[in-house]
Amino acid sequence: VQLQASGGGLVQAWGSLKLSCEAPRPIISSVHMAWFRQAPGKEREFVAGISLNSVSTYYADSVKGRFTISRDNAKNTVDLQMNSLKPEDAAVYYCAADGGTTYPRPQQWAYERWGQGTQVTVSS
Repeated sequence: VQLQASGGGLVQAWGSLKLSCEAPRPIISSVHMAWFRQAPGKEREFVAGISLNSVSTYYADSVKGRFTISRDNAKNTVDLQMNSLKPEDAAVYYCAADGGTTYPRPQQWAYERWGQGTQVTVSS
């Protein structure tokens, strides 16, 4: 089962991008979801998570107030709206489906399925 991430690209600093993750309905509608990112030479890090029922969202401090995660279980998608992008946001972004934990944790081990990644480049 694959998660398909899309929407990456090149954007100028302070610009916006919207990433989208699509997965089969049994996946999207039944688990917590999250976005992670990995910049060259750095470890993969948690960006944002959203609970199964969309009631709760979680963000890394570095993106709070700029990024918004949302999900549409009817469309089988989880989106990440990224505003006011900074050069340090440049990375490969991955969507992930958790393995049944109680909330969308910031640790990679909590996630069973991963998308292929989509590149976000931010020019200064």
